[in-house]
Amino acid sequence: MSQEPYLQRLTGRLIDGVDRLPSEFRVRHAKWVLTRQNPDGGFSGREGGSDLYYTGFALRSLAVLQALEPEICLKAAGFLRTSQTRSASVVDLFSYLVSMFLVQLGGGPDLSVESSDGWLDRVVDVLETHRHADGGYAKSPGGTTGSTYTTFLVALALELLGKSIPNPERAISFLEGRYRQGGFVEIAQMKRAGTNPTAAGVGTLQILDALALAKREQIGVFLASLCSREEGGLRANDRIAAADLLSTFTGGWTLADVGELDRLDLPAIRTYAESLQGAQGGFRGGSWDIGLDVEYTFYGIGVLGLLSSL
Repeated sequence: MSQEPYLQRLTGRLIDGVDRLPSEFRVRHAKWVLTRQNPDGGFSGREGGSDLYYTGFALRSLAVLQALEPEICLKAAGFLRTSQTRSASVVDLFSYLVSMFLVQLGGGPDLSVESSDGWLDRVVDVLETHRHADGGYAKSPGGTTGSTYTTFLVALALELLGKSIPNPERAISFLEGRYRQGGFVEIAQMKRAGTNPTAAGVGTLQILDALALAKREQIGVFLASLCSREEGGLRANDRIAAADLLSTFTGGWTLADVGELDRLDLPAIRTYAESLQGAQGGFRGGSWDIGLDVEYTFYGIGVLGLLSSL
């Protein structure tokens, strides 16, 4: 296993990079993220009430902006307490766990101590119900196939709990079956790899300490090929013309993590990310997008943080 947990490595890199950005940038985006916090302590997406998924991204954004204050965390803890007993998907379980740890990191309560006896062990058991015969983890228990993305989320969630994927060789074999000439696919039937499944596949193999050195250059070549010459950002796959901020962040971080970031036109990526900022803070998903939300705000902050020291 890698000595430093994956999310800790990512968060540390982003905090260091974002700290090099102008204070006006950090303050403006932190203020915008806080406008999305609701009276119940959770955070919203573009519409509707508090949501675990967006709460996770909001807290992650505030953490890398170094704006995660105790008052914010105390409020967020209230929302997390009401969410603990709800049935949840793997996405929600991961969002809950990362939020729980960030709340404590920011000066809020340790919700794991408040949890009912055995709750964290039950989370592990729930995650394992998603294990598929192919060695990966499916989006739902009994799903027809393992999902590269879900397998990544399970690996992250278990790492947050100080655990690892049982029988890791099965997960490694599963991911090897999803590899396509420098990238990864989400499901076995797909022939062409994409940016985000590649980030998930590489991330999982990094967590399992099983990413072959020989693959790093191939991954670098593949992800660099998805850069949009017109816009500067990365595309989700080679059949999509427009770049997007999610793919730009996940692809950029993956390249940085495997030592291949210099394959990209970094000034063009910086210009692309900066163009997607809202005047009062927040980021939109791409040139095609007209709205702002906390998920894309995390990606925008992340991209600029990755590039700030280069």
